[in-house]
Amino acid sequence: MAGFSYFPHTEDDLRVMLERIGVASLDDLYQDVPERFVFRGEYDLPDAMSEQQVRDYFESLAAQNARLKIFAGAGAYDHYTPAVVPYITSRSEFLTAYTPYQAEISQGTLRYIFEYQSMVCTLTGMDVSNASLYDGPTAAAEAMKMALACTKKKTRVLLSRTLLPHVIRVVETYARFHGVELGYIDARDGQTSLESLQKELEAGDVAGIIVPQINRYGIIEDLGGFEEAVHAAKAVAIAYCDPSALAVIKTPGEWGFDIAVGDGQPLGIPVSFGGPYVGFMACRKDYVRKMPGRIVGQTTDADGKRCYVLTLQAREQHIRREKATSNICSNESLMALYVTVYLSLMGPKGLRKVNCLSYGGAHYLHDELLKTGKFEEVFTKPFLKEFVLKPLVDTEKLQQKLYEGGFFAALSTEEGYVSFCVTEKRSKEEIDALVALVKEV
Repeated sequence: MAGFSYFPHTEDDLRVMLERIGVASLDDLYQDVPERFVFRGEYDLPDAMSEQQVRDYFESLAAQNARLKIFAGAGAYDHYTPAVVPYITSRSEFLTAYTPYQAEISQGTLRYIFEYQSMVCTLTGMDVSNASLYDGPTAAAEAMKMALACTKKKTRVLLSRTLLPHVIRVVETYARFHGVELGYIDARDGQTSLESLQKELEAGDVAGIIVPQINRYGIIEDLGGFEEAVHAAKAVAIAYCDPSALAVIKTPGEWGFDIAVGDGQPLGIPVSFGGPYVGFMACRKDYVRKMPGRIVGQTTDADGKRCYVLTLQAREQHIRREKATSNICSNESLMALYVTVYLSLMGPKGLRKVNCLSYGGAHYLHDELLKTGKFEEVFTKPFLKEFVLKPLVDTEKLQQKLYEGGFFAALSTEEGYVSFCVTEKRSKEEIDALVALVKEV
């Protein structure tokens, strides 16, 4: 066994480890697990197979998956991923790269992170970006903590009720275990209420607010007056964004906000059953010292050549758990590379085209669905690629009909609405086929 350290543990190995921790058997080790959760039967495992048989077996399992055309959003969007993106990101020098603390051997990784940060700043209108977080919800939660660090003697952070539900839930979880008090900004006519915000700010204890630029209903929010109200209360304004949409709508920087966060998934990352994704965070330079995560800067070496280094923060800032601004360290830089390659390929013109096609398809589907008589309009606010309608038919029957026809659409909302989303991947023929199925419900 000594020559094959990757083999499973021997009985002697197990005995030594159990003796070391002071238990007699593996059953004793797991005695706190309730009996009803312990499987006592035999595992239904197949006999040994050849390599070809294994391939055939897993292909048969994969064939059972339903391959649906996606007309849903809710924070994960089925945008086109150019073939070169997974090709580049699967190269071993990127795929297996370790965290780039040794700048002298990590210039490739540091350079693409620097480019990623530059692109995020361009999209958001902010001064500085970090080197990414796990996903959009965790980025929002980190921004909540950042708001408290940026203000003094403030105890509360306000969340808009029009944020995506899973974003709210993650922020609430972080708040619970960090002792942060949350408040909520009510919605009016499908978007965040400025009047509700102003009322909440009167208490004088608000450190920051988190509001969406495109909300859970797909509505493009009008954030006029928010920056003035928040800054008058000496609080921090945080925008939760769809980065793809920032190519065609007003940026957080243009709104006068301090921090921009969101999920980079719409920028070339496949939906992938929920991950891995990448959270982005950018802010005004005033708050750079409070920003969690890594930051890569550009400098020159001893010969005057351009090079890249981690800057403004020490490694110990992340690995010392009690003092860390964030415990996210070796995180999502591979997915940041997805975003970097995607944006470099698309450019401003390509991103505008993506949004133009998505807008046209979404509005066409919206109008055609209303013509069926199966839905009612809910809001008359501007939307880009996603919208909600009130169904006049049984929602489960509607969803089942669409599923049987090969569509993933009509997601249910807490209010009893259904939501649809159209990206540039969806053709007019597909939209017409979906509408035809709806007519049969």
